[in-house]
Amino acid sequence: MEKRPFITKDQAESIAAKFPTPFHLYDEAGLRENAKRVQQAFSWNKGFREYFAVKANPNPFLMKIMHEYGCGCDCSSMTELMLSEAIGIIGEEVMFSSNDTPVEEFSKAAAMGAIINLDDITQIDVVEKTLGYLPEKMSCRFNPGGMFAISNEIMDNPGDAKYGMTEKQLFEAFRILKEKGVKEFGLHSFLCSNTVSNDYYPMLAKILFELAVRLARETGVHISFINLSGGVGIPYRPDQESNDILVIGEGVRKVYEEVLSAAGMDDVAIYTEMGRFMTGPYGCLVTRAINEKHIYKEYVGVDACAVNLMRPAMYGAYHHITVLGKEDAPHDHVYDVTGSLCENNDKFAIDRDLPEVETGDLLVIHDTGAHGFSMGYNYNGKLRSAEILWRTDHTPQLIRRAETPKDYFATFDGFDFYEQLAK
Repeated sequence: MEKRPFITKDQAESIAAKFPTPFHLYDEAGLRENAKRVQQAFSWNKGFREYFAVKANPNPFLMKIMHEYGCGCDCSSMTELMLSEAIGIIGEEVMFSSNDTPVEEFSKAAAMGAIINLDDITQIDVVEKTLGYLPEKMSCRFNPGGMFAISNEIMDNPGDAKYGMTEKQLFEAFRILKEKGVKEFGLHSFLCSNTVSNDYYPMLAKILFELAVRLARETGVHISFINLSGGVGIPYRPDQESNDILVIGEGVRKVYEEVLSAAGMDDVAIYTEMGRFMTGPYGCLVTRAINEKHIYKEYVGVDACAVNLMRPAMYGAYHHITVLGKEDAPHDHVYDVTGSLCENNDKFAIDRDLPEVETGDLLVIHDTGAHGFSMGYNYNGKLRSAEILWRTDHTPQLIRRAETPKDYFATFDGFDFYEQLAK
């Protein structure tokens, strides 16, 4: 598939004149259309809810947009719970899934009425001691172990993941929870990340649906929902095909009828927790070329760095790059596109074929709408960039200002940085 930016060079220059680069830019129209498609894909299931994975992009403006289309929040920390609560997403619209969890976070989740998804069987006692009771509706996370493959291609290694319970522990956990008064049960699992395959959700669904039938029969619990979690990916590379969420939803429906409906469990709600799929393709990092270097390789230096997008440095992840205004120019130059950190892995692209890049050119780094800004940090004293919403009327709205040195120094307790400078 061809990757085209959702803004033109002139539009980007107009935004940059008001909000200097680098900045993350989000496509409101794309976000809304995608949220509609997700709801359409699972409309066959009466209780369906998408719990947007807040960790992918914890911006209240974007969370509110998705909430308009029925999305809740998947939270995994105190601040994510607080953010969800602050914008009015509470109760069972919140799924709290965490691991190695501080007890105060269980307290906060319970106070909000969130559904608590237990990562480990030992958390049963922790939650009960912390709250003084167990909520009547709870969920448990399942880890099947081993390797997970689609069409004989190994996708991931659940057995090496720190998350979830073994099957034996899961059955025991359900029995204990039932004895302690839990009335409604949920089942949750995450087997692999960023799958570009319409088969992943239906395959995972079959595993969980069959397990749910056995759990219900052997423990006598009422399973009210099954959470397919995340893992539905996006095509970062232009030669990859996009997932078709309508095809995925239909695949899950067929397995639902074959397994759950056939077992008399057709009241089970289906939940998802798609962060990357919901926002990933609808964000980009806009940055300007500020340096060029000609040594053993050709380098383009930009004003963004890994603190703005760490996936390439952390994972060697591919993000497509467009030089605005040169979309149709021949890609006849080979560059490393770098940031300014004192780390040699601070590179957005290595040996990338691009049009000739000149100082002052604007570059769009695609697919940063999930795990882009949210993974930012302050190494080398670098400051986090602004976030801007490209509204449906093609006007920019600042939804998070850029950090300033004052923000960076604000947490020096008992040391007034600016007072010291003034001396």
